[in-house]
Amino acid sequence: MRKIAIFNQKGGVGKTTTAVNLAAGLSRNNKKVLLIDLDPQGDISVCHNTDAHYNLYHFLIEGAEINECVSKLGKNLDVIHCDHKMVDAESQISKAKDNVSYLSNKFSLKLDYDYIILDCPPSLRLLNKNALFYANEIIIPSSTDVLGYDALEKTVKRLVEFNRVYEHKILVSSILPTIFDARNSICNEILSRMRKEFTPLLVVDPIRANSKLKEAPKSKMSIFTYDKKSSGAEDYWKFVKSILENEHMYDLSIPQSQRERSIRDYYVNGKKREMMIVNNKVTFGFKFVANIKDSVRNHFTEGAKRQKKAGHA
Repeated sequence: MRKIAIFNQKGGVGKTTTAVNLAAGLSRNNKKVLLIDLDPQGDISVCHNTDAHYNLYHFLIEGAEINECVSKLGKNLDVIHCDHKMVDAESQISKAKDNVSYLSNKFSLKLDYDYIILDCPPSLRLLNKNALFYANEIIIPSSTDVLGYDALEKTVKRLVEFNRVYEHKILVSSILPTIFDARNSICNEILSRMRKEFTPLLVVDPIRANSKLKEAPKSKMSIFTYDKKSSGAEDYWKFVKSILENEHMYDLSIPQSQRERSIRDYYVNGKKREMMIVNNKVTFGFKFVANIKDSVRNHFTEGAKRQKKAGHA
């Protein structure tokens, strides 16, 4: 099960839009998805019709059963919504002994999902720290403007600090440029800076500015249902495909031979690198997958050596 936090410390960069459409796209590819809203503004409820009697607050604080808090949005897609009471939840969580792992402890029960998508509010308050501690990878949506790029750099620095303080390994699996307008020189300049600083392998193809993405929530639809022929649907479908392409590396239930082939394709042949935090510094390299055989680990090390030699040639 992949647990993905959609996080950026800046608001207005497309976090909820990304969380909703990523979840919808994955569910359309026969993946069972649970979308969790952590933002006290409750924007997920704006994008979808939620009918669960209880919400995330009741599950975390009042002991409601998880099935009482889940709204079924369609085939393979469930959501746990929240509202302003999450502010009170954060206050109560802060009093817990291991407050940064509170969410992880509550969700320690076995969940029957392929993906859990966490829509995080714009900050690094306690709720988000819990989300980052629970998730095993992070997607950072970042608007392609000057303030967006500044927020991206600050967000990465905050993740480094989070990693140092809590001795936690954070994997940023994608940086997603958003609100991109190819006619705008600033958008092109910022996208180029993103790819130069964080490599084109980590910075995926951008989500173009598209009015349909703004209209879809009013109709309580994903972009795929609202206008499947729009540029917004095309761009998010491409992003969903990129997430699906590397899932063999994250799912240890997949047979060893399949994961080995996927690892070789993405790492040794240089098709995919991941941003890693080593000794409190951001670097790029070949990420190790937990609990794999030594033969597979060798693919990483040998591939990394070849890449290093090629870089010095």
